Amino acid sequence: MGELMPGVGSASTGFSYVSPRAGADLMSGFPTGVAVITTRCPATGQPYGLTCSSLVSVTLEPPTLLVSVKSGSPVLDAIHRSRIFGVNLLHENGERTARIFSTPIPDRFEHINWEPSGMSGIPWLVDDSFAWAECVLTETHEVGDHVLTLGRVTRVDGPLKGSPLMYGLRTFASWPVRTD
Repeated sequence: MGELMPGVGSASTGFSYVSPRAGADLMSGFPTGVAVITTRCPATGQPYGLTCSSLVSVTLEPPTLLVSVKSGSPVLDAIHRSRIFGVNLLHENGERTARIFSTPIPDRFEHINWEPSGMSGIPWLVDDSFAWAECVLTETHEVGDHVLTLGRVTRVDGPLKGSPLMYGLRTFASWPVRTD
């Protein structure tokens, strides 16, 4: 059972809150697809990216995606400046790339194959993407230590090859291949 922590507003609400670790343990049991969110600095063209499993399709009309990005992240800053981002849905062989973009490795893009794509030239991870989307930033909402970042989808490509890479119970796996 998760450790309870008194919340800031617990006296007024009557609720206690679980620890961040208990929340992480809960969500580790919810398998999800793995994506790398990419963008480019508009002034220098420098690519930025991070691994993200907090990706949600918010609405189909208009097609809008939500990604949750840690506050203070250089990727978030680049998204704010460029007003665009790419969503690279990784395929089953993309685990190495997922790990590269989830650690503070300098020059992450030197370790993978990518191409500028779309009208904006944002990075498309050509060898590791199952599918790809380009989004224009529409709004952001700060929640705790993350920023919910919404983008209207302006372009999609895929599914291209293979099965999607999944993450759950703190391990990577692939989705079973469809036979129909």
